[in-house]
Amino acid sequence: MNYFYKMYKKLKLELLNEDNWIHIGEIALKIVAILILASIVIRIGKIAIHNIFKVRNRAPIRTSERRENTLEKLLDNILTYVISFMAFLMILSTLTIDVKALLAGAGIVGLAVGFGAQSLVKDIISGFFIIFEDQFSVGDFVRIGQFEGTVDEIGLRTTKLKTWTGEVHILPNGSIIEVTNFSLNNSMAVLDISIAYESDIVRAEEVIQQFLETLPEKYEDIVSPPQLLGIQMLGPSDVILRIAAETKPMRHFGITRMLRKDLKLLLDEHGIEIPFPRMVMYSRQEEPPVEVQKKLANE
Repeated sequence: MNYFYKMYKKLKLELLNEDNWIHIGEIALKIVAILILASIVIRIGKIAIHNIFKVRNRAPIRTSERRENTLEKLLDNILTYVISFMAFLMILSTLTIDVKALLAGAGIVGLAVGFGAQSLVKDIISGFFIIFEDQFSVGDFVRIGQFEGTVDEIGLRTTKLKTWTGEVHILPNGSIIEVTNFSLNNSMAVLDISIAYESDIVRAEEVIQQFLETLPEKYEDIVSPPQLLGIQMLGPSDVILRIAAETKPMRHFGITRMLRKDLKLLLDEHGIEIPFPRMVMYSRQEEPPVEVQKKLANE
């Protein structure tokens, strides 16, 4: 009982000691100053990184825009991690914790944890090779497993995919086995146009071909004049013509929709009919039974 009473008196004296409170206040101010300084350095560093890449964009020799966006976001992440780690060490030093001994112990502990954190190491190594080999970059439209969307961010550990409906999928880099990148090469817009059997197919092909030659001037996303490939299929009530147009990467969806509208207006203007579903009704009249025929004959 006397032991607890002595401890209580000692604690009370320390709490009433003004020097202790002044020392605690100094430590708190130092920690707040470190956090504010770290935040300012991170912000200034990100601005500097962005300005460097803006200057590179005006240079005559430069890498692809995809790769520059990826490196820009990666450097932002690395800067944040490094400054945050340094601020953490400075705070520990302010709290009179031996940082050198802590780092030495962390090396041994990290080695032991490394064997149990193989998935984390795998994610980091995979992320490094994804960036080094330029498998995909920020802004690319890719398919990874069952997920498909635009690459929003690439880190050393995870990759973020944003779908066209707004969902963001966060994928560990170590789980990325197969990637389909739709943004590396030009896309192909393919659409079918139906013409009625009663229409003049040869004239329809001439009208469409003349129109297709003017499209590169109308739509900048079309790389070369679209091609009329010919008759794709003979349907129940229509002749189907197929058109193919090479577009810039991932622009084929919008070009396909605009071409359908333009071709509909073009065919209407030249009086070329686009068929509609038709149904043929056949009514078969069966002869009455023999007994009924004899009865009708007698009457």
